[in-house]
Amino acid sequence: MTENAVAKGIVDVAFRIHRALGPGLFESVYEGIMASELDTRRLRVASQQIMPVVFEGTRFEMGFRADLIVEEKVIVEIKSVSEILRVHKKQVLRYLRLSGKRLALLINFNEALIKAGILRIANGV
Repeated sequence: MTENAVAKGIVDVAFRIHRALGPGLFESVYEGIMASELDTRRLRVASQQIMPVVFEGTRFEMGFRADLIVEEKVIVEIKSVSEILRVHKKQVLRYLRLSGKRLALLINFNEALIKAGILRIANGV
């Protein structure tokens, strides 16, 4: 399955969740429901996966935690904030570069229309 196919499934799930629950819940609620729904679709999902960081030749096991990694290909960073800031985008791009993955979705569930809250971020690895 390609990154694009995985991303399409993730976006479909995000739309379903937002349509049913709307904005205003904690990120952890959306994360748990997304993981469950993606699993129902038979997509492999890792929640709060620890990703190591290598700095000057030393590997640090607790570099960051990815909210969701789907099919070991797409990172999903979930937010429930009034607006996505530049720092959120940079955070996700950093996750992509450190993990060596090519695609991430930054999803802000705190939008009136979820379409406005989904950002696709690519890493030109």
